[in-house]
Amino acid sequence: MAKKIEIEEFITVGKLAEKLSIPIAVLITELMNNGVMATVNERIDFDTAQIILGELGLDDIELIKKMDEPVVNSREKRKTNVAGEPRPPVVAVMGHVDHGKTSLLDAIRGKEVAKGEAGGITQHISAYQVHHKKRLITFLDTPGHSAFTALREHGAQLTDLVIIVIAADDGVKPQTIEAIRFARNAGVKIIVAINKIDKESADANRIKQQLADNNLLVEEWGGDTVVTEVSAKTKQGIDNLLDMVLLVADVEELKAPLNEPANGLVIESHMEKGRGAVAIVLVEQGKLSSGDFVVTGSTYAKIRNLESTDGSSIKTARPSTPVIITGFKELPSFGDEFITVKDEKCARDLVQTNSLKQKEKVSKYDLSGSDLISIINRNNALTELNVIIKTDVQGSLISVADSLKILNSEEVAVKIVSSGVGAINENDIYLAHTGNAIIYGFNVTLSASIKQLVQRDKVSVRLFNVIYELIDDVKNELSGLLAPKTVVKELGTLLIKGIFKTTKTEVICGGEVTKGKLSLPAQARVMRGKEKQADVEVTNLKKGPQDVKEIVEGEMCGLSLRTQSKLDLEEGDRIEFYLTETVKRSL
Repeated sequence: MAKKIEIEEFITVGKLAEKLSIPIAVLITELMNNGVMATVNERIDFDTAQIILGELGLDDIELIKKMDEPVVNSREKRKTNVAGEPRPPVVAVMGHVDHGKTSLLDAIRGKEVAKGEAGGITQHISAYQVHHKKRLITFLDTPGHSAFTALREHGAQLTDLVIIVIAADDGVKPQTIEAIRFARNAGVKIIVAINKIDKESADANRIKQQLADNNLLVEEWGGDTVVTEVSAKTKQGIDNLLDMVLLVADVEELKAPLNEPANGLVIESHMEKGRGAVAIVLVEQGKLSSGDFVVTGSTYAKIRNLESTDGSSIKTARPSTPVIITGFKELPSFGDEFITVKDEKCARDLVQTNSLKQKEKVSKYDLSGSDLISIINRNNALTELNVIIKTDVQGSLISVADSLKILNSEEVAVKIVSSGVGAINENDIYLAHTGNAIIYGFNVTLSASIKQLVQRDKVSVRLFNVIYELIDDVKNELSGLLAPKTVVKELGTLLIKGIFKTTKTEVICGGEVTKGKLSLPAQARVMRGKEKQADVEVTNLKKGPQDVKEIVEGEMCGLSLRTQSKLDLEEGDRIEFYLTETVKRSL
């Protein structure tokens, strides 16, 4: 039975050697053998420790990660904090691409958004509030394409309730199942909206059975999952869906304090000409006001403009309200928490503290398992595709980068030389030129001056506004880096029935084609039983007195063979014709 040893997420080389009861030199040597120059005080993560354990052959030891104290996430804090004022529910709309999430939200708020989206797919998290029966509901429309997994998961973590949209004429799909998993992991309530119920091929009962197969039993079948039938096209069932949202919210008794410093989460950020760094945030508690000092991660802002997500200026924002903030010194990070502080000095001090924590977290002494695997792969002649990524908003940048990492294989990988939010600039062109990189732009444009630089430096810049088209392009580039595959194509077999001439480098013989077809040009092997006697080159085929290029099964022929050395051919031997072809590979 394996001995179990508990270690932290990060552990020094010296401490790991002590726990494994092996000399430090042995551990350091093994790291060096894998291309990692580590010293006794450098830290490696849990995954790296497991990799090295396998490399050392210590199969009698099992490493167990020491678990941190459970941390209550922001959504749970809001829910469990019963002291405060009632707040609107925050609802994420999720589901498979093309099942009508955005169209359904358009029907709810009376605006057409889907038509203006690239490829009809939501490219960012959209956040806004609607009124229903004199109450507010906050909606998050999360992207449906598989490349936006990070954004969708974050959308579930931000919310109190998830509406999973399923097309009545299509059914439960992989992204539907993924959305259900996200919602469960986030611990939020689920309402299923069966959309496109107006279509002739709609089958709501089939959807309900598929939900049951995925452990979501609808209320009418004795379960606790609320299911509504709607049509974004005809507006059928929209009011009932909103009623269900408010009913679930009432059961949850959602509240938030108003008299504490405002805090919440950054749900989107981008650079905007004339306004600088712009962030969309969701207020979770307190009141956020214009002029407040806001700190998030390693940047801060004195709120210059506070706007609702429709662009209207507002003075304050209450809990569960999505708002647009300008005035940040740098671009905030997607998913970071924000808090308000009393003045600029406090903001600067907190930013400095956060920056130090971040530097410590990504210290050069912290070597991750993925880093080690990457180093080992590079030692095995990994071919890398250098790319630079520029996107319009940070959420998209994360999704694009994560999607490209999934394309990596043992032979080829994407190396992100640089990435950022905003327009493609002169520095990007310089980096691409010197680093032989392709620039991928997502929802960004090229200015006239940058186009001139692109032409001058002959840099490859590829612009996309649909994410899966960008990913497909990178996939094609990676496929082009794969070493071609050699394929042997068997043509036919000839049974030797006569040998007419034998020299040191040539044999003239004849026989019958017993299988397939013989043709020139071709390679051939001489077989006696199951053993190969020699590789030969076929220089001529004869059918009677005539030279021919092809002989089919059942026919007799003569042939000339060129050999590397004298070949002792016998009647009854077989000559197998084949071609060696080089075939392009793809991921």
